[in-house]
Amino acid sequence: ALQKSLTTTPKALVAKEKLVFGHTFSDHMLTVEWTAKGGWAAPQIKEYGPLSLDPSCSVFHYAFECFEGLKAYRDAQGKVRLFRPDMNMERMNHSVERLYLPKFDGAQLIECIKELVRTDERWVPEGRGYSLYIRPTAIATENTLGVHRANSALLYVITSPCGPYFPTGFKAVSLYCDETNVRAWPGGVGNRKMGANYAASVGPQVAAEKKGYQQVLWTIGEDHELMEVGTMNLFVHWRNEAGEEELVTPPLDGTILPGVTRDSVLELTRGWGEFKVSERKINMKQIARASDEGRLLEIFGAGTACVVTPVNRIHFKGKDYAVPLDPAHPESQAGPVAGRIYKTLMDI
Repeated sequence: ALQKSLTTTPKALVAKEKLVFGHTFSDHMLTVEWTAKGGWAAPQIKEYGPLSLDPSCSVFHYAFECFEGLKAYRDAQGKVRLFRPDMNMERMNHSVERLYLPKFDGAQLIECIKELVRTDERWVPEGRGYSLYIRPTAIATENTLGVHRANSALLYVITSPCGPYFPTGFKAVSLYCDETNVRAWPGGVGNRKMGANYAASVGPQVAAEKKGYQQVLWTIGEDHELMEVGTMNLFVHWRNEAGEEELVTPPLDGTILPGVTRDSVLELTRGWGEFKVSERKINMKQIARASDEGRLLEIFGAGTACVVTPVNRIHFKGKDYAVPLDPAHPESQAGPVAGRIYKTLMDI
């Protein structure tokens, strides 16, 4: 049964206009310990605070760690809602399985997360685009050196109130196509949400920023097949070589993270029935040609933190390729499809 030990000194709320993503945390957290001998212990909701871990813990040495990201929103009636948490649980179990950490009952963890959110409901900010970001994390806690299956683990959940990713409206970003580094590779763990996937991306990201670009466009292979943009799934809206209007995103071939927002975008746009929607390989040479021939309509990233992020230019092989936004509204920082997707998901 879920145990609760609540704080006697609740923190002061931060004004929602001053919230910075991932910098403020609520009063409580959820922890569930596991051992190979005893299995899962009772889940606990307790005061947010430091974890006590031995310096020899395998998480510190061999990166036995994975995480998730989802959000709780307050609707127009003031009711708090989670957005598709079942998909996050399924994906997290997929990640822990690859690390040989213990799998868990997704439905039970959702119930524990609901109780955590209810406990800290005052931390769920009101207003469009505001939310309580929820970060489940699993780590190996065995305090021995050596690479082997962990005999103890910790599953914990922390929450953080956050505001809109673009508080003053969309801001289109520029991309640097990295021709040297790859984010993931066939047979690897690109389709799992592991911390190790993110740590290795920081160097290329800093290098792109020094060159004057805001995000890295990840590609793979001699043809520079598109993979992801920064930490987001990638979507290309264009007129393809056959003259068809099409929305394309790279397929889930094991190198791409199966994003919850990605799935939502595919479901929505297929439901519209207004253009072809494809999950298939597409490369940077095709994008460059489409840009030169005026067939590129818009490009955007999609993820939990930002929902959608429009792109306005891509640097590839020494040349900047302009990406249209909304020709009908030159001042707009988002294309019509990206803007419509964002509005539709926020309305939900």
